Amino acid sequence: MQVLVIPDVHLKAWLFDRAAEILREGKADKAVCLMDIPDDWGMELSVDQYRDTFDRAISFAKEYPETLWCYGNHDVSYPWGKLETGYSPYAEKTVIAKLNELKYGLQNQSQIAFIHRMDNVLFMHGGLIAEYVSRLNPELLAADIDEVLEAVNNASDKYLWNDESPLWYRPQYKDIDAFRRETYLQVVGHTPVKNIYEKNGFISTDVFSTYSDGRQIGESAMIIIDTETRKYEKVPVIGKLGYKVCTVTVDEE
Repeated sequence: MQVLVIPDVHLKAWLFDRAAEILREGKADKAVCLMDIPDDWGMELSVDQYRDTFDRAISFAKEYPETLWCYGNHDVSYPWGKLETGYSPYAEKTVIAKLNELKYGLQNQSQIAFIHRMDNVLFMHGGLIAEYVSRLNPELLAADIDEVLEAVNNASDKYLWNDESPLWYRPQYKDIDAFRRETYLQVVGHTPVKNIYEKNGFISTDVFSTYSDGRQIGESAMIIIDTETRKYEKVPVIGKLGYKVCTVTVDEE
């Protein structure tokens, strides 16, 4: 299956417009969003932008009902009451209400979770490593992959609000292999990068996040990944103005 990945949103509602354009062109079969829908530099008072961005996500979910959604740390920080960089006390009620509206508007509530698997690809916000799986339950190290993912998706904030969890892990800064790298490739966001790349079984995609002055950190691109072969291509995305299809196929290391 050809899957389009929408990386960290952070109040950029136009990312859903670009994703919709790509899907309408038939370049991918469905989409996965790595979320972090709320919060951005200096936007704490802009409650309207929080609402509008969530409304765009909700309308995208209705237009493309097969879309899968992976919670990010900025999303769950609101219902969990965890202070996070950029957390807006002014938008708190809006975020919680809109997260529920998104979740309960899906065809199946299982479409929004911490980790999703499609064939040989795992999608999540941060990244999954064996050390975390062992901490959750050592017996899971030898368990079926779907049993592992079910345990993670059902874990409480006690096990998910830490630096080694699939919400928070930053493989870009460490030399540790992805969990079961030989079988599954992981597509992650969370950590801003200048270019989309694969390392140790993780594909890092958070390129639209910005510096505090509003400048975009990374290249303007999303990826489409074949969930069986694990090969992916970059699709250039041009800001709020549109996109042109000019893809580059990238093999695994």
